[in-house]
Amino acid sequence: MTDSPVTLITGGGSGIGAAVARRLLDTGHRVAVTGRGEERLRGFAEELGRPDGLLTLVGNAAEYDSIQSAVDRTLKEYGRLDTVVANAGFATHDSVADGDPAGWTEMVLTNVLGPALLIRASIDALKETRGRIVLVGSVAGFVPTPGNIYGATKWAVTGLAENTRRQVTEFGVGVTLIAPGRVETPFWDGYGSLPPGQLLTSDQIADSIVWAMGQPAGVDINTVVVRPIGQPN
Repeated sequence: MTDSPVTLITGGGSGIGAAVARRLLDTGHRVAVTGRGEERLRGFAEELGRPDGLLTLVGNAAEYDSIQSAVDRTLKEYGRLDTVVANAGFATHDSVADGDPAGWTEMVLTNVLGPALLIRASIDALKETRGRIVLVGSVAGFVPTPGNIYGATKWAVTGLAENTRRQVTEFGVGVTLIAPGRVETPFWDGYGSLPPGQLLTSDQIADSIVWAMGQPAGVDINTVVVRPIGQPN
């Protein structure tokens, strides 16, 4: 167990992040997950039987001290770091012309600054293991939607992924952008209902993430867009 790979996932207590954590734990990885809600993280750990390979860390993905602390605690607990998954994010579900700006600052900080902070905090450890950075983006970061502020944040994540790859590839570190289409997760709670049509599950997106992480040494999967059949945009 002491030699098994270690992954740190932001926003890992529910949805896609939790699904990735379950997949990795099932394959013998050690996993640290962060989240703002202590109760949610505690419930997730209890659901899994509090395995030795799971570390839960309360923190804010958009604050550098918080994410640096999560990286440091993961290294102290497990002694290495092989992959980071920037999964924390949310949408205000409004638009630039008629939305409420009060919620935009937190969304931009979490969705855009958060992944950049995770990269900065973890890159030295990832250089040592020649590890991988996974950024969870969105189809909204490739296909413009009228007035969509959330989509603009995901366009930024799309750019961040390639900008980061161009720098860290010389260190032997891989970068993967996973861009899901519509997924049945708590993401839609603020919207009031699930969107119409077929949706992917968190487990299906987790399969794509774990597949990209499991590529042979020297192989760098860069961009994976995953839509449900029937989603036109």
